[in-house]
Amino acid sequence: MPAVPTSGSPSNTMRLNRRGFILAGIAGGVALASCSQSKSPPSGAAAMAAAIAAAEAARPHSGRTVTANLTPQQATIDLGGPLATTLAYGHSIPGPLIRATIGDELVVTVTNRLDHPTSVHWHGIALRNDMDGAMPATPNIEAGQAFTYRFSVPEPGTYWAHPHTGLDADTGLYLPVIVDDPNEPVRYDAEWIVILDDWTDGVGKSPQQLYDELTNPNKPGTETLPPPTTTPEATTTRTAPTTTTTTTTTGATTTAPETTPTTGMPGMPEGEVGRSDLLGGDAGDIAYPYYLINGRIPVAASSFSAKPRQRIRIRIINAASDTAFRIALAGHSMTVTHTDGYPVIPTRVDALLVGMAERYDVIVTAADGVFPLVAVAEGKNALARALLSTGAGRPPDPQFRPAELTKLVGTVGMFTAATTANLGRPEPNLDLPVVLGGTMAKYDWTINGEPYSKTTPLHVRPGQRPTLTFANATMMFHPIHLHGHTFQLIKSDGTLGARKDTVIVLPKQKLSAVLVANNPGTWVMHCHNTYHLAAGMMTRLDYTL
Repeated sequence: MPAVPTSGSPSNTMRLNRRGFILAGIAGGVALASCSQSKSPPSGAAAMAAAIAAAEAARPHSGRTVTANLTPQQATIDLGGPLATTLAYGHSIPGPLIRATIGDELVVTVTNRLDHPTSVHWHGIALRNDMDGAMPATPNIEAGQAFTYRFSVPEPGTYWAHPHTGLDADTGLYLPVIVDDPNEPVRYDAEWIVILDDWTDGVGKSPQQLYDELTNPNKPGTETLPPPTTTPEATTTRTAPTTTTTTTTTGATTTAPETTPTTGMPGMPEGEVGRSDLLGGDAGDIAYPYYLINGRIPVAASSFSAKPRQRIRIRIINAASDTAFRIALAGHSMTVTHTDGYPVIPTRVDALLVGMAERYDVIVTAADGVFPLVAVAEGKNALARALLSTGAGRPPDPQFRPAELTKLVGTVGMFTAATTANLGRPEPNLDLPVVLGGTMAKYDWTINGEPYSKTTPLHVRPGQRPTLTFANATMMFHPIHLHGHTFQLIKSDGTLGARKDTVIVLPKQKLSAVLVANNPGTWVMHCHNTYHLAAGMMTRLDYTL
């Protein structure tokens, strides 16, 4: 089995200068409308470059500059006992926090000390297209080379950054990016950034070995999966197949029992490693050796110190490649205030389901003592944990699971965007279908029937408000991410839900969302399971001028 191309997309051996590459790539996704009265209408590339520049000029600009330097390189990382030789931005994971305020310009120089190309994608930020950090909008940074990303940050929120090259997302190359609002309405006394991850690199099989096994047509276990039908349910609500528990993505409450794992060796792809009612069945492809919070295994958990009765804002980021987490803080409820950076009507939950690449902000009022923050690897019979310490006490056993995990579990359909985050209604009769396909047996993940190498891009014009319709025709969940934009979910009763850039689409489920086409360029949309993406589950959204 050949190695996955480091670009994460079809190989391109063209050698262009960086600006020429950007403009040529963008021009490939541009079709000009009728010519103006000018005798010399601009080329497609020039017109798109002008549109991107105009969109950048319209963003807020504070006049401040935030600079940072990142050096992706091979490093040996201490996970709290186990030492992992992996790829990282320095010598620890997560990488260094990058923090800015609305309107600031980020100037981040990346010096590539890897032996292959890399990139940095600024996940969730509605930035200018040519700084997105993903091909074809932005060329990769060749080994031994450096590049400086320059862009303004238009919206506050919890974001993160990671490579968009091959399987590098399943290493230590990730870091948090926080954009503050000087007029932040949420009041809190302390902030805790929590990054979840599943871990194999340097302690188990490499990501490439796992991918080779997953794509092996003779792998064990694939015969146990029934073949999918091609027509998802025509509803945005899915009820889990159980007589005791109801799981819905659009209702007011969700309760769920602990999930059922299948047996399997850690770090081995088993076709199906566990099942979860919350995820509609199959919970993932890989049983990882470790699950981490802020780079630490459960027996060597990191600790966050606060005072009793303080209001703590916990910013939760799921940087995992194949794992959704159910997260809860023992002895506490949580009030969800934001998802993917955008405010929601505050909603109390006991636990949260967080898919790969999703982010949630919650507020907790700290009790007195030592409390584990536990993130169960949904359906995989394993967990990650950290500790909240506000007073005297001993932490419980590293495998302790708080009761909150099986009480009120927040899922995306429970949340409604705050009025300030609403995108409004879509245009009638303007639909962009996103049909998710593929099987575990062939590991041939697709969007709209084609792998990325053969994709037919979706098209929008600036100012349009289409309906995105995600239809999952497969037997497992997919967290779908759209670069450079957010979309607002439409609930089954027609009301508007949360505003997102990444959303879990359950098996056989349809989800609808309104998209505002206000960021011209050529953008990718894909499953944020690293291995599904590598196998082809990606398409493009191209603007037409």
